[in-house]
Amino acid sequence: MLFYKVISLIYADLEITNYEDVTLAKKAYLSENEIRSLKLNTLVDSGAYMLTLPQHVVTQLGLEKISQQEAELADGSIKLLDIVGPLKIAFENRMSITSAMVIPTGEPLLGTIPMEDLDVIIHPLTQKLVVNPDNPYVAKKKLK
Repeated sequence: MLFYKVISLIYADLEITNYEDVTLAKKAYLSENEIRSLKLNTLVDSGAYMLTLPQHVVTQLGLEKISQQEAELADGSIKLLDIVGPLKIAFENRMSITSAMVIPTGEPLLGTIPMEDLDVIIHPLTQKLVVNPDNPYVAKKKLK
C-alpha cells in the first residue's frame, strides 16, 4: 500500500506597515490615520529566506528602495531584485521591523528570517502559522 503526503500551502494574515510612516507619526509629522498599512494573506514558506512583496503592495505602502540583491527564484532563475524598507510585520502578538524583496507580480511570501524574528512556527499538526508555544507572551531570540 502506498501513502502519499498531501502538501498543503500555508497562509497567514499579516499586517505590513510602512515603518517610516510610523516614525514620522511619532514625531508628529503625520497623523496616525496617514500611516500606510495593509492586511495581507501571505504564503508562509520555510524554504525561503526573506519577506517578498509584489510591486503593487510596495507601491501602495510607499516603501523606499534601500538596495538590490540577487535572488534565486523557485524556478531556479537568478534575478536582481530591489530591497525595500523599513517595514513592520505584525502577526498576532508579535512584530518585527525588517526589509523585503520586491517581485514584479505574485503573492506576498513570508520566509524564515522574519519567521525567526517574530518567533513563530508552522504547527506540524494543524499546518498553520502560530506563535511559538514555548514563548507565548513575548518573542524570544537566541543571541549565542
